[in-house]
Amino acid sequence: MASHVAEIPAAPSDEAARHFAAKLSFETDCWDVHESLKDGATDFVVLDVRGPNSYARGHVPGAINLPYRKIIAAKIANWPADTLFVVYCAGPQCNGADKAALRLARLGRPVKLMIGGMTGWLDEEFALATGDAPGSVREVEAAA
Repeated sequence: MASHVAEIPAAPSDEAARHFAAKLSFETDCWDVHESLKDGATDFVVLDVRGPNSYARGHVPGAINLPYRKIIAAKIANWPADTLFVVYCAGPQCNGADKAALRLARLGRPVKLMIGGMTGWLDEEFALATGDAPGSVREVEAAA
């Protein structure tokens, strides 16, 4: 008798490779974002798509606050067309990041969702920036 795990057979390896490669083109995780920001990466922009009060209470260091409902062409026009945006919201219980990603994609912009959002960031025990300014990972960790 097959276990609950093996009850449905695994996909063939070539199909699994396509699936997981595609999935990674839509998502990134908190650790990769944190390490990239800590290393000074400039090849993406992190958008906190929650409201300004939530952002001020605590956000990913370096993230810019742009609530998903306010994502329009004029708000992102200052970034080059090939800018990769990484979006997040409160966490898995929130679909604000998905809505933001959809808006950005419809505007023709490259976008990835930071899986886990704030919940994932805190689960990793990464520090938060507070207030209205983005701050940086290096500043926040140096102050801790």
